[in-house]
Amino acid sequence: MSKIMEGLLYSESHEWVKVEGNIAVIGVSDFAQKEMGDITYVDMPEVDDEVAAGEEFGALESVKAASDLIAPVSGVVVEVNSDLEDAPEAINEDAFAAWIIKVEMSDKAELDALMDAAAYKAHIGE
Repeated sequence: MSKIMEGLLYSESHEWVKVEGNIAVIGVSDFAQKEMGDITYVDMPEVDDEVAAGEEFGALESVKAASDLIAPVSGVVVEVNSDLEDAPEAINEDAFAAWIIKVEMSDKAELDALMDAAAYKAHIGE
């Protein structure tokens, strides 16, 4: 069974969002990392890049698959987790500690389209 954190929001494409004021901290769910297996590379945007809700902002690569990362919200990237460049397996070790990017949101109303923990649990059938 996948770990699902209460208090976070989730997208249908398995990204999680932790809201800190106007900043969205974004990572991938425990379910997603389990599906992918051992993650070997994380492709991330640059600081100051713009991301748009529903559009690709990077990718995860594992020994068995590559998967696009889809932005759950729109805004400007204010920080990237550069630790993942050298240690992408951190996502496998703790998907909720290993955030990928932080985005200054341009439209907080986009959060309304995301799922809470209970809805995400139903979405993945657990």
